[in-house]
Amino acid sequence: MSDIEMRPLPAGTVELHDARTKRRWHVELEPFEIGVFAVTEEQVSELLGITADHPDRPAVELSWQRAVRFCNAASEWEGLEPVYRFDGEEVHWDVTGDGYRLPTEAEWEYACRAGSRAPHYGPLSEIAWTAADGVQNPQRVGERMPNLNGLFDTLGNVWEWCWDLLDPARYGDYRVFRGGGFADDAWSVRASTRRGGDPHTTQDDLGVRVARGGFDAVDEAQGWSRAADEERALSAGPRPSRWAPRR
Repeated sequence: MSDIEMRPLPAGTVELHDARTKRRWHVELEPFEIGVFAVTEEQVSELLGITADHPDRPAVELSWQRAVRFCNAASEWEGLEPVYRFDGEEVHWDVTGDGYRLPTEAEWEYACRAGSRAPHYGPLSEIAWTAADGVQNPQRVGERMPNLNGLFDTLGNVWEWCWDLLDPARYGDYRVFRGGGFADDAWSVRASTRRGGDPHTTQDDLGVRVARGGFDAVDEAQGWSRAADEERALSAGPRPSRWAPRR
């Protein structure tokens, strides 16, 4: 398989913000690794057997369920212990494992911001593919300027799945995706923008960037907690279909 280039990041703190609920919270992160690029069509083709029409573009039309299976396949290819276990539609994360996985949204935002507190870590025309460019498809990875962590396209080009549930009380099993896509305007292509979809959602601007790193806890790590998910899910609300609005 084509190498997945990873970048180690040090421990640090990130502030997250949910515009709909007006909630802000801080997450203390342990060191972890994250992909320099979004996973490409070529990499998905080699592991999952999906045709790669554009090998150097980000892989899109990937559901969350397929993204976690890609992570396990990449781990097995490199002789690492897969971190995900499947029980029907339910996916369990072994947080002690060091195989490939989806980043938590706290990890994703920390990696994207690279120390910046602004909505963008640089001028969008230099760092991100957006609606302003008038392109009709995802563009080849690494064509725009990286952030100070050396990561490319964390904003723009394609949205990227994260591990976390979006808001269990309102959206049930919807998972978070971050970063904005090639058809989105500057309002959506921001480090803090949160969207999500059900685990089987696919879109032509939705892909994945992988992470690695194991931790000592059992059911919580890097800003995610199974107990918190279950607590928030107690007050069930109406369920929109397929995707969450831009908030």
